[in-house]
Amino acid sequence: MVNRQGVRHLLTVESLEAEEIREIFRLAHELKARWRRGEYTPILAGRVMALLFEKPSLRTRVSFQAAMVQLGGSSLFLGEETGLGKREKLSDFVRVLCRYVDVVVLRAFNHAMVEEFASYATASVINGLTDYCHPCQALADLFTIEEHFGTLEGQKIAYIGDGNNVARSLAMACAKLKVPFVMATPPNYRFSAEYVRRLVLNGMSEGLEVTDDPAKAVRAATVVYTDVWTSMGQESESERRRRDFAVYQVNEILMAQAAPQAVFMHCMPAHRGEEVTDGVIDGPQSIVLEQAANRLHLQKGILVWLLKGLLPEF
Repeated sequence: MVNRQGVRHLLTVESLEAEEIREIFRLAHELKARWRRGEYTPILAGRVMALLFEKPSLRTRVSFQAAMVQLGGSSLFLGEETGLGKREKLSDFVRVLCRYVDVVVLRAFNHAMVEEFASYATASVINGLTDYCHPCQALADLFTIEEHFGTLEGQKIAYIGDGNNVARSLAMACAKLKVPFVMATPPNYRFSAEYVRRLVLNGMSEGLEVTDDPAKAVRAATVVYTDVWTSMGQESESERRRRDFAVYQVNEILMAQAAPQAVFMHCMPAHRGEEVTDGVIDGPQSIVLEQAANRLHLQKGILVWLLKGLLPEF
């Protein structure tokens, strides 16, 4: 997305072209290779990133802060004392903050607020998670799948669970890169008709399948993916959701019905004993730690992609 100030943002997967996703992956692969060689090239030296988080975070916060440090820049974690949305008009807050920093990572409850924030920003804005989507997670997930198998071609992702923000972004990323995506979820937790329409418009008309049968979803799947049944902000629904999703647990029996080479993925944090068993998440098919680790490298790719006009090397 490019706003009216001509600044590039990353707010949704939907706003990216397939070639832009592949370019982010290329950068992430290159930067990870340098990291493995022990090279910490300060290509973002002097650049400053601000993190504004309304929700708790481990992976998103630490991976972005570590990425910026390893690229030679610095970061500022801004707490409630900044008064986001409370002390002054949002437009004033954004326009002042952008005089100080080059990029803002914003993790918020309301996606509309992130869009409004980005509309005023003269620094690049990255969506670190909203109620609507989680683009950085989905991109890191597909980056991990590509790295593990060597290619995205021939892969099939079975997502078992709630049609939440992670699922929406993952489905859209699969749509962009032509990766079949099958979701198993109770009828009341499926994507909205409007979101399915968006997926179809992005070329997912043949690659998207939705079922209420987890065993059918994982058949021939090379990736079995799940997330918590109750996301942040839905705590009052937790008992009902446990009942509704009881037969959607990813356990050893379900994993055995996927392709022999199938891997297990989870964006974490996990509610062990609910959506996944210890035997699966800690088992030989699990790549959740590699998946989490790749948030660091994919975040580097995003940062360099957003600021690459300032970086002739890339």
